[in-house]
Amino acid sequence: MEIAKLQTQTRFLVRQRLRLMVNQYEVHVEAPDGSEGPLVAFAQQKRMAFKEQVTLYSDDTKAHPLLGFKARKRIDLASAYDVTGADGQPIGVFRKDFKKSLLASTWHLEQPGMEVTTGSERNKFVAILRRVWNVIPYAENLPFAWPYHFDFRVGGQGAFSVEKKFGFRDRYVVDVKDPRLDRRLVIAQAIGLDALQSR
Repeated sequence: MEIAKLQTQTRFLVRQRLRLMVNQYEVHVEAPDGSEGPLVAFAQQKRMAFKEQVTLYSDDTKAHPLLGFKARKRIDLASAYDVTGADGQPIGVFRKDFKKSLLASTWHLEQPGMEVTTGSERNKFVAILRRVWNVIPYAENLPFAWPYHFDFRVGGQGAFSVEKKFGFRDRYVVDVKDPRLDRRLVIAQAIGLDALQSR
């Protein structure tokens, strides 16, 4: 999908594919009936990577890069992730707020020409439950099935949300409210929420 057309979309569906050595994600535009519409991005992330790097392609043939994000520092819990377009030009940055994330995961998204967009988990009880889940022996090897949602705000207004659907496979609905947001940056952040959540 062309970037100009991508920018007009307001709802995306993100689904994780189950693979042995990599995390793979499909991003579709949501069809009018709520089902998966056209595929707009395919992402792949190597597991156990010390310096996180994810490349997103226009489809699963991986012939045409769309964008990517990469951590600035190795093994840094509060590292920033630079998001670049297919041409290598910067689109923006997202980073985890380590201190605020001790209770509820909090992320900051920076796009040139806009105020910082901040997102955190909507339900604090689920946030605490997810942390307890991660310290139960052997439970950390199982996916966290309960839904959790992130609401991102800019200048006191809703910017976009990422809602996880109930189930053992990771599925998300991304709802973009602020038309100024670069959809590539929003998609990168949505995938980052899943791929980097345990960091």
